[in-house]
Amino acid sequence: MPDKWVDWNKTTRSKDYRGSASFATFMIIGPTCFFLGILFAMFPYDFPLLWTKDPISAAYLDQLETHLKFIHQSPPLIARVLSIMVGVGFLGFFIKLFRASESNMLFDGASLVLYLIGVGVYVANIVKGLRLVSAGAWTRDDFDPATAASIGRAGSDPLTGGEVILGREDSLKVMAASNTILALVLVGVLVLQAGQWYAERKDNEEYEKFEKMEKSGAGGAPSSPTSEKTKKKQ
Repeated sequence: MPDKWVDWNKTTRSKDYRGSASFATFMIIGPTCFFLGILFAMFPYDFPLLWTKDPISAAYLDQLETHLKFIHQSPPLIARVLSIMVGVGFLGFFIKLFRASESNMLFDGASLVLYLIGVGVYVANIVKGLRLVSAGAWTRDDFDPATAASIGRAGSDPLTGGEVILGREDSLKVMAASNTILALVLVGVLVLQAGQWYAERKDNEEYEKFEKMEKSGAGGAPSSPTSEKTKKKQ
């Protein structure tokens, strides 16, 4: 890794180290928990689609479709708040990874990768699914449920751009699975941030233990094997 990206001299005890107690960490954890809360609110709708073997009624699909239409057709302020929260998370990562230490590259770099995967899942699957639901793709005259999984629409169709449209139930299951994947990815971000806190805690404990050994050995015996070797050389 080039030195311009990583400051190898920076440790968890450096003054400019941005670790788990920094404000940038809260800029990451806050949006992550915010999105997990939204996904938790969607879980009652996703549960019958993925986690039960009971037959799914048409009335339930109609209710879910109405709920998704209401979400997608909400005022523009809602979409702006979501975009701001996503941007706050990215800003937190960029702050922590500017002149990053080895710890930042390990934990925050991996967290950023998971965060990017989550944004990709959201844009590629969830947003596209919401657009299909809001546009009533399954009630259009040119939609044939029998050939939905094998034939794509024309490339000039502004709704799909030539991509394949699944049936209504399958499309809603894909959205539910995408919500689950997104939740797991965001939990992974929290786990990595918690891992960084734990690593810093253990590092501080080791440092304090070493300081105590130095103080206790200051009267006579060398405090460490390194200092003993130095004395022998002298």
